[in-house]
Parts: sequence; C-alpha cells; structure tokens
Amino acid sequence: MTLPYAISLQADSGRRNRTGTWRVERPMYVDRVPPCSTACPAGEEVQSWLYAAEEGHYEEAWHRLTRDNPFPAIMGRICYHPCETACNRATLDSAVGINAVERFLGDYALEHGLTFTMPAVVHETPVLVIGGGPSGLSAAYHLRNRGFRVVLWEREHELGGMLQYGIPAYRLPRDIVHGEVERLLGDGIEVRTDMPVDNLATLMASQEYAACYIAIGEGIGKKIDIPMEDGTRLTDALSLLRKAAHGEPIEIGKRVAVYGGGNTAMDAARTVQRLGAHETVIVYRRTAREMPAHPEELEEALEEGVDVRWLSTISHVDLHDLTIEQMVLDDAGKAKPTGKFTTLEADTVILAVGQDSDTGLVSTMPDIVVEGGEVTVDAKGMTGASGIFAGGDVVPGTKTATDAIGMGKRAAAAIAAFLGHPDAVVPARDPATYERLNTWYFSDAPRSVRPTLEMARRTTSFDEVVLPLDVETALFEARRCMSCGNCFQCDNCYGMCPDNAIIKDPASGHGYRIDLEYCKGCGICAAECPCGAIDMVPEPF
Repeated sequence: MTLPYAISLQADSGRRNRTGTWRVERPMYVDRVPPCSTACPAGEEVQSWLYAAEEGHYEEAWHRLTRDNPFPAIMGRICYHPCETACNRATLDSAVGINAVERFLGDYALEHGLTFTMPAVVHETPVLVIGGGPSGLSAAYHLRNRGFRVVLWEREHELGGMLQYGIPAYRLPRDIVHGEVERLLGDGIEVRTDMPVDNLATLMASQEYAACYIAIGEGIGKKIDIPMEDGTRLTDALSLLRKAAHGEPIEIGKRVAVYGGGNTAMDAARTVQRLGAHETVIVYRRTAREMPAHPEELEEALEEGVDVRWLSTISHVDLHDLTIEQMVLDDAGKAKPTGKFTTLEADTVILAVGQDSDTGLVSTMPDIVVEGGEVTVDAKGMTGASGIFAGGDVVPGTKTATDAIGMGKRAAAAIAAFLGHPDAVVPARDPATYERLNTWYFSDAPRSVRPTLEMARRTTSFDEVVLPLDVETALFEARRCMSCGNCFQCDNCYGMCPDNAIIKDPASGHGYRIDLEYCKGCGICAAECPCGAIDMVPEPF
C-alpha cells in the first residue's frame, strides 16, 4: 500500500516515535460562546465570573461580573434570569442557579466594602444622561469607565427610578439599592437630582454637552376609560407602589381588585396584601398562558393568598363592587366578550394596564420621532437627532431592568464611537451547544433552592421574601457550571492522550499546547473533552 505522505519512524531519544506526519486532522483548542452569556440582556460573561466564584475568589468574580453589570446585588434579586433558561445544564438535570450566585457576589461586595476603580477623566466635555434609573445609571457607569465625564439629571429626589420607587421592598430592599447606586457615583459623575428636563433642545443648544442619552423610563400609569360611580376609590399601580415605597398612608379598604396581568399587577396585589387587604383579586382578560407576568411572580402571589379571575374584564365600577364580563379566546388567541356578567365585591380598584413615558422634553425636536409614547432609535440607539441617544423603557423593546442595563452599556459604547473612540472589534465566536459536551464527566448535582421567608411574615411585613444562599451553597452552585465551550484545565486531554502530545503550558492561553511532532490526530482529546473546547480541523496539506 502506498501512503500519500511519508511516515517518519525516527525515534526521539529512544522513548517515543514522532508521529506528526500520520495526521489528516489536528486538534485545536477553541473558545466558544456559552448560551448563558448569549441570553443575558446585560451581556455578562457569566462563565468567566462563575469560574472565579467556584474557586472561592469572590472579589475577582465580582470585578469580572461588574465589567458588564454594576448592580449584581440588585439584579440577583429582580432579574428574571433568561441565562438560566438557556443554560445547557438544564438539559442534563437543572440549570445552574446563576441568579442566586450573582446575588451572593453582590451581597458579598456590599458586606466587604468592595469598590470600583475608575480611570482618570480624559474627555472633559461631559456627556449628558437624563434619567437616573437602571439604564441611565448603567450608561453613566460605562461612559465613566471609558474616561468620559458624565452629568446625570434626575427629576426625582433619589436615584434608582423604578428600583427606588416601583419595585416593592419585599423583592428589593432599599438599603441594597442605596448601597449599589452610591458605590457607582464616584469622581467624574456629577448628579443633579430634583432636576426635571422640560426642553432638551434648549439644554443641548448650550453646547455644554458632547452627547446625550435619554433614559427617562416609563413612570406614568396608563389610564383606561371604565364607567364608574362617583366617589369610587380607583388608582393606578405605579402611584400605589410609589406611596408604599415612601411609607405614605394608603386607604384601600378590605377588598381590592387589581386590573392587569403583568409584573406590576403582581407587585400591586402583593403590596395591598401587606397593607391590610383581606381579599385581593387580580382580574385578567386572558389565561395564565398569555399572562405577561413572570411565572415566579404569579406563583408567589398565589402562595400569599391572591386570587385570580381569568378570562375576565371590568365593565363597570361602583362604590363597593364591580361588574366583570366573562371573556373567551378566539382561534387567534384574542379575548372576546361573551355578554355574561358577574359582580365582584371591591372597595378599591387598582389599574395595572401598562405605563407611559413623559416624552415632552423632546416635543420641540422634530428630528426625534415619538410613536406610541416611545422614542424611535436606530440600531445603535441614536435618535433622529445627531448625538442624542435613547434607551431603556422609553424605546421599543422588552421592558425589564436587565434589558435597561444592557441598553445603557451598549449606548455608552455607541456614544464613545460617535465621539471618535470606538471599541476594538471582537471576533465572533461559535456557540457552545449541548451536543458538544461529555456530560458523563459532570456528577449528579441537584440545583440549590433558595430559602424563602415563612408565610406568616410574608403577608404582614415588607421583609424580603426570597433569601440568599449561604457561602457553602453558593460555592456548590457555582461549581455546577459545565464551562460549556471553554477549557477549564481539567487535565482530561492531558491524561487521555496516548502519545503524550498534550503539554501543560500556562502561557498558551488555554493552559495546554499540542506538540504536533507527536500528535497523530487520533481525536481522543477532542472526544473526551468535557466541555467541547477542542476541535479537530483538517491538516493543511
């Protein structure tokens, strides 16, 4: 038989044969994008900080995490963790508790007084940020990390937006909000609270600012036209949540109806339970499948005694009761009235049917388009006016705090590029899919369940409901990460290679290098890699 290329049988010091010319393929270490990072709206490199956390290097893990998201203690409580939905481990047993570990790291940083190290200001003309909610604060943080001076205007007395005035304390304690917001505000970020912006055109005409980011959120509860009797006690959910956050007295009576099906409706219903309502019912026009509220929020509301009237809509409100009409879903999933009515007792009705933004600040700027209460932006987040960007809830898209933080981060990069300081282009990486993993390597490790406050205290106080993991459990949970698509130096390839062609080399970037003089391309290293971090590529003949 004639071989297509010569085989070298030369001995190496009498110990082994050089076999490099036997190959038709060679192994190559690769770096792939894990699905958790792809799914994270804030763009966190989840695997990177989990890797540090599982080694017990919590401070390093926190610094890695906050490169993308400056609020881990906050988001570890309120994020709906799409990273876990995407987690490859969910196919094996159950997703890694990424959100729980994130909260652990955020709380660890607050407890130990960890701080950011900001660079010197190198761009003196400041960027204007309007709105001190999660998106505006995120943009300010990332701009400051790029060396920009930032001036942040906030119409309220305190920063935080809905983190401060909307999300109830049983989900997000205010000391956590204050701690993470205050840490962010260092030299180079000037904050002006109690400063509403009524006319952005006038402000920008002063030429005091190099660019602007609008992140005013949606702080106005939507109104709907419902026939009602004079004297009816009716309010919107945002107003109620704001009063509760300030500790203001709220008269609700014993029976409360909440109209809506989003997370704000859940917050309102659970809040009035804590304010003394004996009966709380959510009226929603569709079924649980169509409900926009996160399943965890609905589950916790039901646990606390909140009732739900599915396929129902309010048609009339009287002093102490309301009339609801039964609905039915058509083939397209749209709710249709049936003409069947029932009466429901209620002393107060709370509207939770959506929020609007106050976009009056751009009403004199014809280049900025506002449609349906939202500001239109291009793919880079810039409005029709040059140098004026917008993000968060004021633009079309998903309305979550994590999305708002991610928009602020991306806006900072876009503003820097607009001002002539673009980021380096990062090469695209292939996804790390479940099929590439050798899951036999990972032992059976059930997901850790976060403890919760006992029910007796949940409905009688605003104490935090979901409690943190302890140190040991957080460490265990971080170690459940399978490092999808990226080498974590387990030594599997090193131990399995029959030709001793895998060399430990810390300077290589992966921890190993392949001695191609002795690798015969058998592919055992790639086949046995637990995390799919080795590809077999054709030999370049």
